Amino acid sequence: MNSVFKALNDATRREILELLQRQDLSAGEIVEHFNLSWPSVSHHLDILKQAGLVTSKKEGQYVYYSLNTTVVDEILKWLLQFKTKKK
Repeated sequence: MNSVFKALNDATRREILELLQRQDLSAGEIVEHFNLSWPSVSHHLDILKQAGLVTSKKEGQYVYYSLNTTVVDEILKWLLQFKTKKK
């Protein structure tokens, strides 16, 4: 879980997750949304993958990234436990 919080602790990575919430994107399409270098975006994607928040799939010469909804759902359920325990 610690790697998830590390991944979510960066605005760029949160924005990448928001982009992937709408649709799967190639690495190049993700780079187009930021004023960052390819290696920088690649580093952010690697951290998101290590945390299990995104998955990647190679199709030809492109790598497409997807939001890993299973992990995101688990995180939301975990967070909601705190809200329900407060009442």
